[in-house]
Amino acid sequence: MVDEAKRRVIDEAKRRRTIAIISHPDAGKSTLTESLLLNAHAVSEAGAVHGKSTRRSTVSDWMEMEKARGISISSAAIQFIVEDVVVTVVDTPGHADFSEDTYRVLSAVDTAVMLIDASKGMEAQTLRLFEVCRNRGIPIIVMINKWDRPGRDPLDLLDELQRVTSRQPMPLNWPVGEAGRFLGLRDVTSGELLTFEHVDGNAHLPQIQLHPATDAAGMLGDDWQTAVEEAQLVELDGGEFRAQAFADLTGMPVFFGAAVRNVGVEQLLRFVCRAAPSATPRVTVNGTPRPVDAPFSAQIFKVQANMDPAHRDRVAFMRICSGIFTRGMSVVHAQTGRPFATKYALQMFGRERDTVDTAWPGDIVGLVNATHLRPGDTLYSEDRVEFEGIPSFTPELFALASPVDVSTAKKFRKGITALTEEGVVQLLDSEKRGPQNPVLGAVGAMQFEVLSGRMASEFGVEIRLTDLPYTVARLVDADTAAALASRRDSEIVMRKAQRLALFRTEWQLRSLEKDIPGLALDADRVVVGR
Repeated sequence: MVDEAKRRVIDEAKRRRTIAIISHPDAGKSTLTESLLLNAHAVSEAGAVHGKSTRRSTVSDWMEMEKARGISISSAAIQFIVEDVVVTVVDTPGHADFSEDTYRVLSAVDTAVMLIDASKGMEAQTLRLFEVCRNRGIPIIVMINKWDRPGRDPLDLLDELQRVTSRQPMPLNWPVGEAGRFLGLRDVTSGELLTFEHVDGNAHLPQIQLHPATDAAGMLGDDWQTAVEEAQLVELDGGEFRAQAFADLTGMPVFFGAAVRNVGVEQLLRFVCRAAPSATPRVTVNGTPRPVDAPFSAQIFKVQANMDPAHRDRVAFMRICSGIFTRGMSVVHAQTGRPFATKYALQMFGRERDTVDTAWPGDIVGLVNATHLRPGDTLYSEDRVEFEGIPSFTPELFALASPVDVSTAKKFRKGITALTEEGVVQLLDSEKRGPQNPVLGAVGAMQFEVLSGRMASEFGVEIRLTDLPYTVARLVDADTAAALASRRDSEIVMRKAQRLALFRTEWQLRSLEKDIPGLALDADRVVVGR
């Protein structure tokens, strides 16, 4: 019976594909998510991220601020089935200020789809996220998006991709006609031409026609010949698709398309189902991978407050790492050793939610009102296990927060606690200032804007943010903190169990190091800790 149960876990894990979509802001992440859902027949009509306020918003953007601005601020996990393959897409935040949330998401996936704008190529945020994937050993599939608009030459884009990432691009389709004059896609494997006819705009799937290569040559003439020659040139240069190169992270499959017009997305989706890694073993703090058929374990990668405003809930999203999850089972919280009941377990589809009774490795499950859970925490049953922590950024912007109306102080503290535990901003304790005026840290200015908006809309508290003059933070030990405590040009704060010294500028920091030799200042921007 035990062997049969383990076989079932292994089989279910093999069905799972858990992917994140990463890119520079405005490359089309939410649009691609919606197009994947449409191609999987999980929605009947695609929303529009950009456009008039009367148009539908995407399923994955559920916050009011997301809908108004056409960007993703929080990550959203959406699961659907394609030909017996269970695909979970985690749509990452679409602004650089929310990099921390994106990093958390990447701890929960097995594959990343890197979206590149056909006119802009590899941008700064895309490269930064690529490096995270490289460090975490996450295979990458590339989609060069917006081929329906004017853009760069495809060979030029692939050259840049290889130069910047040091990985071999392996295109599986090729555009016919230059960017902005899109005529169709050549399937590199079959040699056929795919053409797309949009009968009622972009909200529904286009009609796709397949044409043999001989017919395509007669239909498109020189444009077809150019596409054939360019694709063959890439193949001769080592760009023929090889599954082993994808698996060992030396090569990246590449697709061309236009997500807003649902072009090239079906091919991408079929590849994910056919060739992307299934649920893979996760590495524990001991450095050993935990087999998927081991007893139940999971890692929290995201906490979200007030997804249901009517109930003021708090949902902790966990990635099932091993074993079988059954709703109501009793598990152990590794960080505290306390038992944890899983009575309220949900799977999300944007803001919609369904109770989940059983989940398998690779699935994302939301635990409601999980008060004590934080990103990076581990849950387990039977044998104790703890997974590697999730990176946390050292903040670069700092502000004091206070309620505009002092009578809302209790709600203010409750809201600040909930949103800082979620990771909207970082809470920094200062003995000098006290708990009534907490110091908040952020990587980008929009995090403070989101905090203010959500405090008002979700907790009914208008807040005042007063900028602090610091721009640099360093981890310090107790001796260094004591040496700096009396200075007026720096400040010591606590981030959980870590001491941070705040400075006005890099120049001031360098000057201080000359004045006080022997200071222990950790320059690492990314640290790990609960």
